[in-house]
Amino acid sequence: MPGHFSNRRSPTIAPEARVLVVDDHCTYRLLLGSLLEKLAVAYQCCCDGQQALHALATEHFDLVISDCRMPVMDGYTLTRELRRREQAAGRPPAIVLGLSGSLGPEEIRQCVACGMDGWLIKPIGFAQLREVLRCWLPPEPAGIVEREVGTVRTGRRSFPNRASLIDAFGSWDVVEPMLFSLIQEAHADLAVLVHAQADLDARLAAQCLHRLVGSVAFLGETGLEAGAADLIERVQLTGMALNRPVLDEFRHEVGWYLNYLAQL
Repeated sequence: MPGHFSNRRSPTIAPEARVLVVDDHCTYRLLLGSLLEKLAVAYQCCCDGQQALHALATEHFDLVISDCRMPVMDGYTLTRELRRREQAAGRPPAIVLGLSGSLGPEEIRQCVACGMDGWLIKPIGFAQLREVLRCWLPPEPAGIVEREVGTVRTGRRSFPNRASLIDAFGSWDVVEPMLFSLIQEAHADLAVLVHAQADLDARLAAQCLHRLVGSVAFLGETGLEAGAADLIERVQLTGMALNRPVLDEFRHEVGWYLNYLAQL
């Protein structure tokens, strides 16, 4: 999974480092928290940019890993406001890495424009996170330098299995609660999507679809992501009624995938 890091690398992770994780998706917070615990790195989690700004105003963090798109305040706005506050107070800038389910030229442009130091693509496994921390801690970046690590994704539809998940995330002790959280959260979003369809609420449906894209892409590409992104745009442009058959089909496919994960 691609990432962009500086060429600076520390052979070991700084023992006193503190990381702030910012993501509206409970399962991503659970995953990163579990991996940071295995790496013996102190961390704190926030569910949106406003919570993160409050934490950054009251505590010191060496590294911030923030989802780029969140309700309340997204990662771009969070970083832009953090940079403004740092400059006003004369503080050295904290390292901020953007976290995104997809990364095209526009997303990269926004990461750079708001002042992020680098970016990562979800999901991130144990080895990749360890590499990220070794690259950035202690923080002494020389700007954004591209460097690709991890696996190369293909367009083929593939699903994870128990062995591949253990290989990616370190142990079943990490995977099992992560899967439970992922499945529960996605089922809750599916239930809300049903209500959004009944009420013809395009705004709520788009929010649920965005979260469900994060859920189905969490463990790697499944083939559902591109269709879901297109569906979000169609719902926002043409409304709920015209897209009912496609929404029903998407809910059925996501439900099937969640049932598959539950059997692992």
